[in-house]
Amino acid sequence: QVTDDTVIVDANPPLVGSSYSCSLTVSNIERFPSSKLHYHASSKGRDVSPYEVATWAIGCFWGSELAFMRAPGVVGTKVGYTQGLKANPTYEEVCQGGTKHREALMVIYDPRIVSYSELVMVFMDRLKATTSQYKINLFEEEDFSYQYQHGIYYHNDEQKCIAEEAIASNKHNIELKQATV
Repeated sequence: QVTDDTVIVDANPPLVGSSYSCSLTVSNIERFPSSKLHYHASSKGRDVSPYEVATWAIGCFWGSELAFMRAPGVVGTKVGYTQGLKANPTYEEVCQGGTKHREALMVIYDPRIVSYSELVMVFMDRLKATTSQYKINLFEEEDFSYQYQHGIYYHNDEQKCIAEEAIASNKHNIELKQATV
């Protein structure tokens, strides 16, 4: 979709496998909100970046990444692992289960366009769509897998309050944790 001010390219169906060309000019590069990666009781005024950071574990990170990439106001995403026993595990190590990592997604968003509350709704919608695919509560210890367990990792007190409200109103087994990098 092209307007005078915006170009929106969704490279997923129906454009998968298609090629396109465009001409663009980079008019501005803004700082990554690096000081907002770690938990701060109040992150307001601590960083010159206008962006905020949110972190989630919603099963497979590839599917959740796409859901957040499609949300207006999300300017970047990065997949990785959290809560494990080993620094920098490989995908194969995580799949084997010994590292106890969860697949996670970091979302960089513009709070002038999308609120954290709206992103929590994206999380909850994605959670509803995927909980039947992944085991949440397992009873057999030897089959236990951490990889696809759910979690919300807050970066400041405002996110913590919003996440706590969402978890309280949801029936799923979601863990709330302070974000660490």
